Amino acid sequence: MTRYLLILISALLAGPVLAEEGTAFFNLGGDVFRAGQAVSHEDSGADDLFMAGEKVTTRADVSGTAHLAGREVTLEGAVGGDAYLAGDNIHVTGSVAGDLTMIGRDLTAGDVSGDLRAAGQTVNLTGNIGGYAMIAGEHVTVNASVAGDVSLAAETVDWGEDTVIAGRLILYEEEPGEIDVPVSVASADRVERREIDDWDGPQAPGWGRAILWFITGVIVVAALAALIAALVPGRLAEMRKQLLARPFRTLWLGFLAQSTVIGAAVLFAMTIIGLLLSPAMVMLALIGGFAGYVVSAYSFGVGLLLAFGTKEPDSIGDRALAAAVGALAAGVIGLIPFLGWLFVLALVLAGVGAITERVIRPVFFAAGDLKE
Repeated sequence: MTRYLLILISALLAGPVLAEEGTAFFNLGGDVFRAGQAVSHEDSGADDLFMAGEKVTTRADVSGTAHLAGREVTLEGAVGGDAYLAGDNIHVTGSVAGDLTMIGRDLTAGDVSGDLRAAGQTVNLTGNIGGYAMIAGEHVTVNASVAGDVSLAAETVDWGEDTVIAGRLILYEEEPGEIDVPVSVASADRVERREIDDWDGPQAPGWGRAILWFITGVIVVAALAALIAALVPGRLAEMRKQLLARPFRTLWLGFLAQSTVIGAAVLFAMTIIGLLLSPAMVMLALIGGFAGYVVSAYSFGVGLLLAFGTKEPDSIGDRALAAAVGALAAGVIGLIPFLGWLFVLALVLAGVGAITERVIRPVFFAAGDLKE
């Protein structure tokens, strides 16, 4: 999941470019990077491919690995190495020479020469698998041959006419014996049935799990914001006032700050010695982006409470309430397709701008500083 998180956050950090050009992209050493609302890859010659966006499509072949993340992901070209995909709706029709790992809601997998690891609400296996398959889902459809073992955790399974499992079939069920397995799929001596609680593979992201993740995220952001408000109330109040008073200025400064860090990572990567510093710069951008989101969520909460006639927070309880309101409201708005993505992007960059101005105090903004 860390791999997908890096891709998604990288897409957010490229947002101001996306708003102007529609797509942010660059090539480095044969690798291709794409990010935007709707991005596609149709040029041959790519080694490794990295793509993130609302709608992600690749039709050209990739000689190395493919890393794709988005709400709707379509992989039509062939992949010479491994493929890692994350999203809501993932459709793979191109062949994967290595292993295929995918997690999302509605998944479809084609031919895979290596191993398959998939977790989703619905999983459709239409291509042949050269290695093993590990599948978790509520509703699974298998219409392919699998050369290795199959570990399967599902509520319902539909076996297609072309389904043949050469290895063992390990079924994880609520009640062992519920899922019928035709002899044409696997003989009885190669079928093992286990309790669903014994499953230790990837988990299907159902509604309950998604709601739990959402609530957990809101709690974490609110708790961090409340902690910062308790430890350094004056500094946080200054950043909050600056952000609410001049949101576009802090947004622009945040864009400059993140662009500087990300640009430095790219420049470092172009040198042998500096290449060692690139991961540190990427990590700095990620930490800064998350910190910016926390500060903006708190500021957003304060702004909402002030709009409803409450006084400025002057106690730990008031600040914790503002943090919770901001985190919840930002989380709900962030669920809106595309518009929510832009809103979260704006929060991240505005928060980074407020932090940057508080820490660095650029000379060209000094005249407009707000006093606590």
